[in-house]
Amino acid sequence: MLSAPIESNILKSVCSRSMASKTPVGFIGLGNMGNPMAKNLMKHGYPLIIYDVFPDVVSSPADVAEKADRIITMLPTSINAVEAYSGTNGILKKVKKGSLLIDSSTIDPSVSKELAKEVEKMGAVFMDAPVSGGVGAARSGNLTFMVGGVEEEFAAAQELLGCMGSNVVYCGAVGNGQAAKICNNMLLAISMIGTAEAMNLGIRLGLDPKLLAKILNMSSGRCWSSDTYNPVPGVMDGVPSANNYQGGFGTTLMAKDLGLAQDSATSTKSPILLGSLAHQIYRMMCAKGYSKKDFSSVFQFLREEENF
Repeated sequence: MLSAPIESNILKSVCSRSMASKTPVGFIGLGNMGNPMAKNLMKHGYPLIIYDVFPDVVSSPADVAEKADRIITMLPTSINAVEAYSGTNGILKKVKKGSLLIDSSTIDPSVSKELAKEVEKMGAVFMDAPVSGGVGAARSGNLTFMVGGVEEEFAAAQELLGCMGSNVVYCGAVGNGQAAKICNNMLLAISMIGTAEAMNLGIRLGLDPKLLAKILNMSSGRCWSSDTYNPVPGVMDGVPSANNYQGGFGTTLMAKDLGLAQDSATSTKSPILLGSLAHQIYRMMCAKGYSKKDFSSVFQFLREEENF
């Protein structure tokens, strides 16, 4: 919990930020998701100060913090997030008091909590706000944000996140956003594997894949993996399976998220039988050349694994 003086100063800074809402916003991490997210902020009139592993406007996260009092980070792993915030040239080296720091990476909830403590010591505010929806939703500005942090700061965060998403949900304390995201992605991995298995079985039984997908999507087996992100090439346009599984959400990242789910399940003594199996499948895919392909390439993996 923030101390009263710090909280008071932060709330004052929220008011000043709202009055000057189109002042520059820092954005760190311009990958498959971060890039379209940043573009949507720009479409809404926010000038950006950006940093990525290939520097352009500024040379470090610290430089971003020096120039902006609202910063969004979108990074692949917990290690990347810790480096961006606490590293030698990290945000905390030059962060301004009252700054709002929003991390949209998917990382370990315990790491989010530790970063929040470090940020609070600097008189700033940290919120975790991981996203769901994939690259398509990032491009269209229809992401779902799961936000954890000080409730009084939610409105300030929502102002920015609403430019990139159609759903911005307050989940409670710092780390709760990550908890929700980890649960969501575990279910997504399981449903994608299930969809790939069902489609593969149907095809081998002689069904046309488009017909089978149509039937699934008007029946009880329907899910996001079948009706929005189908893993079978030729069934849908505009998804990674239609482009040799390029773009989208990488298999490596899905394996990472499932590892976070496994760690969380161990620490809370929660059984995740299918989640653990999904973790092993995606780890195996990474070892067999699928690491840079979209996670829906599990369909291709199943087709090529004759030993299954």
